[in-house]
Order: sequence, then C-alpha cells, then structure tokens
Amino acid sequence: MPSRSKQEWRDTTLEKTLKRSPERQESFEISSGTEIDDLYAPDDLEGLDYDGALGYPGEYPFTRGIQPNMYRGRLWTMRQYAGFADAEESNKRYRYLLEQGQTGLSIAFDLPTQIGYDSDHEMAIGEIGKVGVAIDTLADMEILFKEIPLDKVSTSMTINATAPMLLAMYIALAKKQGIDLKALNGTIQNDILKEYIARGTYIFPPPHPSMRLITDIFKYCKVEVPRWNTISISGYHMREAGCTAAQELGFTLANGIAYVQAAIDAGLDIDDFAARLSFFFISHNNLFEEVAKFRAGRRLWARIMRERFGAKEPRSWMLRFHTQTSGSTLTAQQPTNNVIRTAIQALAAVLGGTQSLHTCSYDEAYATPSEDAVTISLRTQQLLAYETDVTNAVDPLGGSYLVESLTNTLEEEAENYIRKIDDLGDALAAIEQGFPQREIQESSYRTQMDIESEKKVVVGVNKFVSSYPKITGLLRVDPQVANRQKENLAQVKQNRNSATVGAALDKLEKVATGTENTMPAILECVEAYATIGEICDVLRRVFGEQKEFVAF
Repeated sequence: MPSRSKQEWRDTTLEKTLKRSPERQESFEISSGTEIDDLYAPDDLEGLDYDGALGYPGEYPFTRGIQPNMYRGRLWTMRQYAGFADAEESNKRYRYLLEQGQTGLSIAFDLPTQIGYDSDHEMAIGEIGKVGVAIDTLADMEILFKEIPLDKVSTSMTINATAPMLLAMYIALAKKQGIDLKALNGTIQNDILKEYIARGTYIFPPPHPSMRLITDIFKYCKVEVPRWNTISISGYHMREAGCTAAQELGFTLANGIAYVQAAIDAGLDIDDFAARLSFFFISHNNLFEEVAKFRAGRRLWARIMRERFGAKEPRSWMLRFHTQTSGSTLTAQQPTNNVIRTAIQALAAVLGGTQSLHTCSYDEAYATPSEDAVTISLRTQQLLAYETDVTNAVDPLGGSYLVESLTNTLEEEAENYIRKIDDLGDALAAIEQGFPQREIQESSYRTQMDIESEKKVVVGVNKFVSSYPKITGLLRVDPQVANRQKENLAQVKQNRNSATVGAALDKLEKVATGTENTMPAILECVEAYATIGEICDVLRRVFGEQKEFVAF
C-alpha cells in the first residue's frame, strides 16, 4: 500500500492537481454525468469484497469473464451485420465475408420484413431491401443461405416482431438441408420490449401476445433446437437512441428480468431456459466506462439470476453477450476518422470480455457498407485478435483502480434504475408509463447540448474541422431490386399449393386463439410457403396491433 492516502497526496500537490491546460475545457465525466477523478488509488476500493465482487474468471459472479481462459481458449465470434437488396445479393456478401475470415453470420432484414409486410404490400413501397435483405417466404431463405451449410456456421438474426417466422424459416431450411436441428447454433434477437422503448418495429400489443410468442420460442427451442440462443436482450438500440451506459445496463437487465418472469409464469423451470438467454450491448467511445459496463453487467446479472430467481446452474447465472460498435458515433464529416473510432470501441468490447463482435464500417453515415469498408471493419477485429496482446491475459484491466471503481459505480447506478422500474411494477409497466423513454430522451438532449456547446468534443464536427475528400465507392441498392423481389414473390404464390397454405393458416389462427405453442403451426405455414405477411395478418386478426406509447 502507498505510504500516503490519495487525499494526503492531493493536499501536498494541490496546485499541480488543479492546474488545467486552457485547451482542456471539456468535461471529465462518464456518460451518466459522474465526474471522473484525477487519480484512482487503493482508497477508492476500500471495503471491496474481492472474492464476492471479483472472484476468478469462469466463476460466480463472473465479473472477470464467463470462461476461465477466455480468449486464450477461443476468440470471440467475428460477425459483420450484413444484408441488403434481395437474398441473392446478400448471399454474395455473406460468402465473401466468410472467405475473408468472418466466423459467424449476422443477418439484417429490411423494414417490411421486420414489421410483417410482404414486398408487394403498399406499406413496403420504397423500403424493399433498403436497410437489410427482403425475405417474404422460405424460397428467399433458400437463396439467402445458398452454399452455406447451416450446421457449419453460427447465425445471428436481428429480428423481433417477426422472430418466430424467421426462426421457423431457418429451421425449415435446415430440415431441407438434412441437418439435425440439435446441431443448429445461433441467436434470434426476439426482444420486443426494447422495440416499444427505442426502435418501434413492433406489431402486436403487450403484454400477452408479444410475450407469449417469445416464451413459445423458449419452450420450442428447449426441446427441438437446444443449442439456439432464444433471445438477445438488447441495450444497443436504447444507447443509440441516446441513453447513458448506466441506463443501457439498467433498462436492458430490467427487460431481462421481465422475460425471465414471463417464462416462469408460462411454466418453464428457470434452469431449463436461462442458459440460452443472451444479451446485446453497444461499445461506445469512452473506453474505460465501456469495459466497466460489461464487467458490471456480468456481476449484476449473476446476482439477479441466483438471488432473485433462485437459479441453481452456474450457466444460468452467466451473462453472455454480443457487442456492436456504435453506429451513432460515426460521422459524415471526415469519415475516415470512423475507422479509428470503431477500432477503439472494438478494443473496449474485447477488453470487456465480449463473446461476439460486429464492427461498424466507416461509410455507414452515408450508406449500407461497401465491400471495401466492411473488409476494413473485419480486419479491425482480426488485427485485435492476432496482432496485439489484448487476448493473452484474461480481464487484463482487472485490478485497475479506475476500472474497478467505474465497475462499482455503473453497477450501483444500474441497480438504482432496476429498483425504480420494480417500483413502477415491472419493465412493461415502466414502458407504459413512459419512464425509460423519457430518461432516454432527456439523456439524448443533454448529449446534443454538450456537443453544441463543445463541452463534448466530436473531432471533425465541432473541433478540428477541415475539408475532406468526397467519399467514393458507396453501395447503392439497384432500384430494380424491388421489382425483382415482387416478381419472385408472385412466382412463389403461383407455384405453391394454395389449399395447403390456407389449411396451415387456418390452423395457426386456431392455435393462436387457444393456448397451444404457436411455433409448430408457424413452421407448418412456412413449410407450405406462406408469406410473412400472410402469417402476420392471421396473428393481427387474433392479437390486434399495438399503437405507439407516447411519452412526454
């Protein structure tokens, strides 16, 4: 231990510690507004129970990582979130990325697919293939994964309201490939609560219909697809909407609590499904805060699962998560700066112990990433994995006075948010009352004000502004894609057995009206080449449609 305390050091060097360069006028705060101290020392960790709060990697409470040897044993899964135009174009991108060393697929779907409209619906006009790949039927899924054996790749699908339909298509395709469903490995996002909070691609009203579809997936996959991660509880989109790191953690884990309770209420034993829960976080610019956030999240979730829900299995206590670097931090000004931003954010994710990582591309402020840009993003991960020493030791920042102090701070702030949500009833009650929405709105406003006042520096935007060359080689979706997609859909409808489709849709309506698990009926519809829109229309008739929660 040092011979002097931190305060004694300050007292003897007061003038030095208070001196600040005129150029350093910005705030020394983390995203929640907590001031970063000038120095961290053993004093900041007084009273910390090292065994109870830290322990060793691979052991409760998993602060230092969920695996004993972490990346020495296995690197994170390298995914590049991708999808655009139609299934044929996206398939080319997936095969290219796999050839470049990507180790998992991450599928982006277009907006009509996300909200349950077919490409020939009037609501799809102007949106087909724009922010992801257009998928109407199993025929599209067959093209999307052409020459990609599903038992050889881990697939993540970013889909929520229509998650049961897309998962059913994936399962149907695996069956057509002759693959044992127990060999399928991947994740479906399936997180509708954050859609009500931050994204808006919901269809059905909460709580019963939306939560029923989610827990039906839990039940079905437990038996039929046991290696599949049945949900990816997502803080990413709330952080992109403007929340702080502590809010991201608190709101995400509160949503997780709601899903766990819904599954228990549906009759599932916690240790039968908890090990297949996964999470999805952002990695933002504040390197040490982000590392601390990941560590605090693991510790807090472990305690929630063991102490609040009484889970007995160690795997049920583990917070396993995918990370994506922050798209909202990418700037159209001086876009090559985004390469550096993404590298720093990716480093934070790795130092924080992520299981899976997507790195954004430098041209995303302009368009869907080009092939050159997405290759640089993938190479960023590979450089971190193979040309640095950050993977050599487990939790290399563990024991840092700063990181441990921030970990404690973020855990405490996140717990406070969970407590407030509990006081409001639960996550859904809080959403209905507009609590998380207001918190995010206020945080986003404060951040924007800080940027405009230059309290928060954004290089190339409000400081160090200079001219930059026009970006070239942007990916443009061919306007003919929409026509081609609609023509293909018409062909599928013409060639399928209409009577079989009608019977399957009628059966789904009967099941949805009752209490049976909806997944087998949805799978039957999919295998008959019913469209996403047709399936969702059945469920809209039964469940109704959700109107937006308005929060002021």
